[in-house]
Amino acid sequence: MKILPFYICIFFLQSLSVKAQDTIQFNNPFSEPRYHYFLKTILLFNEYLDTENGSYNTTQLRFLQPIGNKAWNLRFDLPLISANTNSTNKTGIGDVSAGISFIPYMERNNGIALRARVISNSASDPSFGTGKWVFVPSIFYGRYLQSKKYLWISSFEYQTSFAGASNRKDINVSVFENVILCFFGKNWIAADAAFRCNNTVKGFQNNAFLEFGRKITPDNLIYIHPSVAFGGQKSYNYGLEMGILILF
Repeated sequence: MKILPFYICIFFLQSLSVKAQDTIQFNNPFSEPRYHYFLKTILLFNEYLDTENGSYNTTQLRFLQPIGNKAWNLRFDLPLISANTNSTNKTGIGDVSAGISFIPYMERNNGIALRARVISNSASDPSFGTGKWVFVPSIFYGRYLQSKKYLWISSFEYQTSFAGASNRKDINVSVFENVILCFFGKNWIAADAAFRCNNTVKGFQNNAFLEFGRKITPDNLIYIHPSVAFGGQKSYNYGLEMGILILF
């Protein structure tokens, strides 16, 4: 049952084909600045999380590289984590990850994207990672609403561990997320809710956020989003993320 979402992704990959490959880069849900699949992108962000046991701060560098006809996209993440808890007060590298995305179907107003990521067991300290190798397949559906004033992106992601330290808990998490973005001029506002079922702890670790973003140049964007966690097994109380995107 753990690999069922992976088979679903493969089914979509085999049964759907990209429409209008020559125009896929523009005027579609996945070409908007916050979800840009078609230009090289560097994202640098800092996320602060308040927890019951202290705080965690993650500074992350993400690199996106389109390949082929730009329906394909490579992603690399390098996190630097600082922990300030009752038992830990240190900084180090977290679990490095890599992924590949594919857009099998695209029209002007809606589209489907697939992604597969592998999160490595590479943290410099056990406190900064899961201690597991994790496979993360995802599927996204994007659609414009009200003459492209709003963008809705819905996604389902499954996280499952397949190797790593035997003394660490297995990863078995399902995430259903929906975000609505509203565009006006050089700005956007977004509202997001993610429902996260952690089958290992048999509870929900949900969160929601608001985001405020702005283009500061044609190729540079900044954003800020506060978030709050909810659910019986929530992993943090509240958070604040700020980032800059560079498109080129």
